[in-house]
Amino acid sequence: MNHLLRNQLQQTISTVTLAMEDELLADSVMRAAQITSDAMKRGNKLLVAGNGGSAADAQHLVAEFVSRLTVDRPALPAIALTTDTSILTAIGNDYAYENVFERQIEAIGCAGDVFLGISTSGNAKNLLKALRICVGKGIQTIGYIGNEGGAMKSLCDIAVIVPSKVTMHIQECQLALEHIFCMMVERFYFGPEFGQLPQKLSE
Repeated sequence: MNHLLRNQLQQTISTVTLAMEDELLADSVMRAAQITSDAMKRGNKLLVAGNGGSAADAQHLVAEFVSRLTVDRPALPAIALTTDTSILTAIGNDYAYENVFERQIEAIGCAGDVFLGISTSGNAKNLLKALRICVGKGIQTIGYIGNEGGAMKSLCDIAVIVPSKVTMHIQECQLALEHIFCMMVERFYFGPEFGQLPQKLSE
């Protein structure tokens, strides 16, 4: 069992290391944070969606924006499209599950908003439909994706692609990148010194 633990942690570390060394990924996270901060400064919002573990990530990330990540600051406007069971089940029942995010974006998405879709495969039909409706509404799109980007890659303005095809390792890395994304949005929004602890005064 100890061997299993060490082996799995090593695979997690290897995935995170590959992500850390990927300059394109780093640039994509920074650009995603910049467009999100710019949208929020204009009075727009971030919409986030995903399925399964990615739905949990969507809610987790939105909580960091609306509550806080590490430092007290004004709340930032973000909505998870995965939380209202009445909406999700109504759309799933009356239309189809692949419409659950598209329909919500149709209702509350505005030109200038940002949509972030989280997926390990990059092929979730409901996220693909969500990305397509964003184009017509003037909503910028970000994908947090694994599996070399899947079908979502070509539909996203910015694609943050974790270098793995293993679902759990993609999710582990995505969570770290989501926290960093939130931190970068804070820095762009409130200024580069936001969140930095003051250095200890010299004796």
